[in-house]
Amino acid sequence: MIRLAANLTMLFTEHGFLDRFAAAAEAGFRGVEYLFPYEHDPLVLAGALREAGVEQVLFNLPPGDWAAGERGLASLPGREAEFRDAVVEALRYAEALNCPRVHAMAGLLPVDADAYTRAHHQATYVANLRFAASEAAKVGRQVLIEPINTRDMPGYFLSRQAQAMAVLEAVGADNLRLQFDLYHCQIMEGDLIHHLERQFAAIAHVQIAGVPERHEPDRGEVHYPAIFEGLETLGYDGWVGCEYRPIGDTRQGLAWGRAHGLKPDQ
Repeated sequence: MIRLAANLTMLFTEHGFLDRFAAAAEAGFRGVEYLFPYEHDPLVLAGALREAGVEQVLFNLPPGDWAAGERGLASLPGREAEFRDAVVEALRYAEALNCPRVHAMAGLLPVDADAYTRAHHQATYVANLRFAASEAAKVGRQVLIEPINTRDMPGYFLSRQAQAMAVLEAVGADNLRLQFDLYHCQIMEGDLIHHLERQFAAIAHVQIAGVPERHEPDRGEVHYPAIFEGLETLGYDGWVGCEYRPIGDTRQGLAWGRAHGLKPDQ
């Protein structure tokens, strides 16, 4: 059975952030995710989850200076102390929100990165993820990594599925898993169902959006009914995060999810 989670950074932006939890529940979602919780007290967020009756399923570690263009710290040499602080902060929120998994964004390579620079980032990434996975294991949480397409995020260190699988193997932690975003994978590589099949044992979370414009999943070149059928055949029992930008009002664009419990406006 496909379980859909609303990404509250992108969906229900007709409402203030704290009101999006209830809006998601009213639309039929039973799980929520978003990029970052850190602008809000964790007890306030926990209250919003409780009142709406939804589960927190995922959020990201602090990413560095997002406003200045930073997109994560995990692979950045010289920022290890900041990354460790980010792990501690994320796990504090994860405990308060009863969230089982957090995503560690890899960060950007320098524009002029050469082979040596890439190797340095790789070594830093593996070491930082070992630390994050170890700390998360102490409190029963998972750490996820996600290949992100370099069209939307130029220079992102982790962009391909084989690269992610090699990192998981290098770190060697049972609670370090793959966040499989079908939108990013389609842009970089395609062959979605075969990627799901090959990497299924490593996948802890799935995200969807229409390609190429990142709108509703029933728009664009990916046939999501086939993807959902493939996930069910594989026995996937995790969440599917709806991380897309609605063309208009969020509820008006939810007809695609009616078969999975969503309640679009008529």
